[in-house]
Amino acid sequence: MANVGRPPKYKSKEEIQEKIEQYFQDCKGEILKDDEGNTVFNKFGNPIIVGEKPLTVTGLALALGFASRQALLNYQGKKEFNDTITRAKSVVEKYAEERLFDRDGSNGAQFSLRNNFKGWDADKEETVTEGITIVNNIPKPNIAD
Repeated sequence: MANVGRPPKYKSKEEIQEKIEQYFQDCKGEILKDDEGNTVFNKFGNPIIVGEKPLTVTGLALALGFASRQALLNYQGKKEFNDTITRAKSVVEKYAEERLFDRDGSNGAQFSLRNNFKGWDADKEETVTEGITIVNNIPKPNIAD
């Protein structure tokens, strides 16, 4: 019996790569210009960027036409698209990692890294209870003596 289901969203890795690059480009925003077309700088001498958006796994998924982050992760499991999607997710991971050094983005970056990328959950506690015997029979000292 033939595999019945939805046709694949993308026919080639080149097709999905084009959409990925468009997502990254759309997130960059634009340099603010004054009425004369000159770049406007902030008090630190950096150009002011308007319309800039953070790179996120969910944003990437939606830009690619998936209904959810999980749908993108499922598509990553397809052999032909694995490297392309993994590379795109690495760009998002790099963005989040760089935000760890930014006072304003640190907490959000930590959350994203721990929940979207393997190996970033080092401070999660693992409780192992199998095969452990707790002994609590140590005599307490008599304070009155």
